Amino acid sequence: MNNNQTIERLRQMRLGAMASLHYQHIKDNRIENQTADEYLALLTDHQWEERLNNKIERLIKQAGFREQASIADVEYNQQRNLDKNLFTRLATLDFIKRKENIIITGASGTGKSYLAQALGYQACLMEYKTLYANTAKLISRLKLSKIDGTYLKELSKLIKTDILILDDFGLHAFDNQAREILLDIIDERHNRASTILSSQIPVSAWYDLIGEQTIADAVLDRIVYSSHRIILKGESLRKREISTNK
Repeated sequence: MNNNQTIERLRQMRLGAMASLHYQHIKDNRIENQTADEYLALLTDHQWEERLNNKIERLIKQAGFREQASIADVEYNQQRNLDKNLFTRLATLDFIKRKENIIITGASGTGKSYLAQALGYQACLMEYKTLYANTAKLISRLKLSKIDGTYLKELSKLIKTDILILDDFGLHAFDNQAREILLDIIDERHNRASTILSSQIPVSAWYDLIGEQTIADAVLDRIVYSSHRIILKGESLRKREISTNK
């Protein structure tokens, strides 16, 4: 079998990265400088890295982030009340392995969503399946899925997600159906996967926010009392950025 046939068969086996590198080495006459084991390892590593990068890109796209956020770009200052040691520990993602949750609260513009998405982006880099969602929009979508009969299927997707980010939690009032959906999400993910909630509303007000004593008790028991808490303070980062750019 000649080199052209080898390259074609590699492509047919969906080993395109390996085929391209092999072709380039043949073209540049670089094969002779390596042993068979070294060359095979080189091709294999190249294909593996290509698939890993594609997987990470796919996870990031499927996550649906609102903005690209990075752990490296997180700001720590005393006014913000963000404990660098705590957040650095969270960035190791050990909380995902332990199926723990994170709650981030603070006024509008203090960077809650950014921190949540930075952790989510880091999770994608570590090959965890992640989903970012505006809480109200997610619940509205699940309400519609109850009408067309796909609710259990949609709920199953949420359960299988390693880390679910519920942004802007509590900005819209919960009606009876929304409360039941919220409980379904939290209950099914409890001790199975991690959830990050970001909210302008302090946790102390969540009981009244959710309403209906039984459901509120169940949700808070599963999500609040065993979570890592970040309470942001200080001025709006968005306002500061606008002021700086003037």
